[in-house]
Amino acid sequence: MPDDTVTRVRHPEKAHKPDNPVKRKPAWIRVKAPTSPAYHETRRIMRENKLATVCEEAACPNIGECWAKRHATMMIMGEICTRACSFCNVATGKPGALDPFEPFNVGQAVAKLGLEHVVVTSVDRDDLDDGGARHFAETIQAIREAAPGTTIEVLTPDFLRKNGALEVVVAAKPDVFNHNLETVPRLYAEVRPGARYFHSLRLLDEAKDLDPSIFTKSGIMVGLGESKEEVLQVMDDLRSARVDFMTIGQYLQPTPKHHVVDRFVTPEEFQVYERQAFGKGFLMVSASPLTRSSYHAGDDFQRLRAAREAQLAAAG
Repeated sequence: MPDDTVTRVRHPEKAHKPDNPVKRKPAWIRVKAPTSPAYHETRRIMRENKLATVCEEAACPNIGECWAKRHATMMIMGEICTRACSFCNVATGKPGALDPFEPFNVGQAVAKLGLEHVVVTSVDRDDLDDGGARHFAETIQAIREAAPGTTIEVLTPDFLRKNGALEVVVAAKPDVFNHNLETVPRLYAEVRPGARYFHSLRLLDEAKDLDPSIFTKSGIMVGLGESKEEVLQVMDDLRSARVDFMTIGQYLQPTPKHHVVDRFVTPEEFQVYERQAFGKGFLMVSASPLTRSSYHAGDDFQRLRAAREAQLAAAG
C-alpha cells in the first residue's frame, strides 16, 4: 500500500506546532514487557490467520497479561481508520477493500486459542455504505460455527449516518453490544471530532430497544481534562440509555502527536468512581488505571450475567 494512504498525524493542520511531551507514568501504571511463551503463541496464531488486534494497534498496556492468558481483541476491517481521534494510536487514512476471508479467519483463530469469550472490534469505516455492519454480522456467524461455546462481545463504531447498520449487528445476536463514549461531551470536539456524543447514547439505547435481552456496555477514559461532575453526568446519561456495564480507565498518551494527558487519576479515585457507578444502578463496573474495554472481558461477562440473574431473582 502506498505510503501516502496512511498518516499517524491526527490533526495535520497542527503538525507545525511543537509536540506534546509524553508524561512519565506513575508507578501504578507501569507494566512489564511481555515475555511468556503463551504470549508468543498467541501472536503466532494471529499472524498465521492474518489478523489484526486492537491490543497491538492501540498499544494497549495490558497486552502481555492478556495474551499470556490467550485473551485477545480481534480488530476487523483492516488497520486503517477513517476517523482522526486525538487519543487513538490506530493509523488514519484511506482503507483498502474488506477481506472476504477475514470472518472465517477470525472464527478459526478463536477456535485455536480456545477462547471462552472473545471481543471483536474494528476501525471506523465511514467509507462503507453500512459502516461495516454486515462484516461484523458475518464475523459473529463464523465464530458461532467454529467455536459454538464461545460468548461474543462486539465493540462497534458509532455507525454515524448508516441507517440500518445497528439492526444488522444486533440481529446477529452478540452476547454483548459495546460502544464507547470515550470522554465527556465537552471534550468531543478535540478528542473525538468525527463523532457525536448524543448519537452514541442513542445507539446504545436503540440496541436495547432492538433486543432487550442483549447486554450493553460503554466506557470512557479519564485524565483528558474532564471534571468529576462531568464523569458523574456521563454515568447518568448511560443509565438513562439502559447501559448495563460501564468501564473507566486512565487515558495514556501514545505519542507526542496525540492529546496530552491532563493528569493521572489515582487508584483511590477510580475506586470512588466505581462505587458511584454501582450506586447509579449499573450491573457491572470496571474502573481502574489499566481498565480497557476488553480487559478481563471474559471474567467480567460471567459477573455481568450473574448480576442479571440475581436481579431477576430478586424481582421475581
